Formats: sequence, C-alpha cells, structure tokens
Amino acid sequence: MPFGSLVATLLLAAAAATPAFALDPPVGPVVLTVKGDISETNVGDTAQFDQAMLDALPGREGAMETPWTKGVVTFKGPLLRAVLEAAGANGANLKVRALNDYAADVPVADAKLETILATQMDGKPMSIRDKGPMMLVYPFDLDQSLFNEKYFSRSVWQIKEIEVLP
Repeated sequence: MPFGSLVATLLLAAAAATPAFALDPPVGPVVLTVKGDISETNVGDTAQFDQAMLDALPGREGAMETPWTKGVVTFKGPLLRAVLEAAGANGANLKVRALNDYAADVPVADAKLETILATQMDGKPMSIRDKGPMMLVYPFDLDQSLFNEKYFSRSVWQIKEIEVLP
C-alpha cells in the first residue's frame, strides 16, 4: 500500500474511533440545559446549549396546524434526537421542564418521530410570550395520527431543561 494511502486509512480510522465532536461550552446565553443520564457534558455534569449550538444541530422545518396556534404555522429548530445525541443521552425517558416548572414525561422513543425542539415560528425566534424560547413540536404535518391528546400533553412550550431518566 502506498504511504499516502496508509496515512489516509489511519486518519480515517482514528476519526471513526473518536466522538463526532466534543460538546463545547456555550458562548451565548444558555437556552437549554440537558441533565441526568448523559455522557457528554460541558458545564459541570450538564450539557448546556446556547442558540448557536442548537442552530448547528441537524433540524427540520414543518408547516402544520396545532391546538395552540391559529391556522398553519411553520416551526423550525433542531431535532429532539440531535439534541439528545449531542448530550450523549442514555436513558429511556425524558422529563421536559418549562420555565414555570411545568413538566411532562416524554419517552425517548418519541425522538424517532422527527420531533422538533422548535426555536422559530414563522421564521422568527420564539419569544417567551409566544411559547419560546423553545417548544417540543411533534410532526403533525407528517403523521396526522399524532394529532391527539397523548402527544398534545407532551408538547411542552417555554422549555428550559430536559432531564434524561432511565
């Protein structure tokens, strides 16, 4: 094997053996804290995210009707699964907590549903007054069977924290 090919192979193997990225500490104001059964931390035993960190994660945009908005609204933000992956979540359940300490139990399995941690509504950052800084939005636009009380009760808004539980 030529030397250049050997070096390239070794570099690829080393890159595959290391995590995709270390979770850098937030630079801007913290908008989300993930704690509990996680392996990637950046502030104490938590994974804290500023808006730029959330924006850098894989996400999606979806136009849909919800029980809390008028007409079709477009939500955009990181996928719940991307945030959980970035934090190295290992649990099976989540406690999603709002600024007013309201909390809902959400199975980690719901992250497979293209669930968004929406930070934008109709192209604008979500203010606290308008259910921000983020809202757990199920993909009602992709699967109408999710449009029911079970998922409505898990759709927390004004999210500040996600606790990963066994």
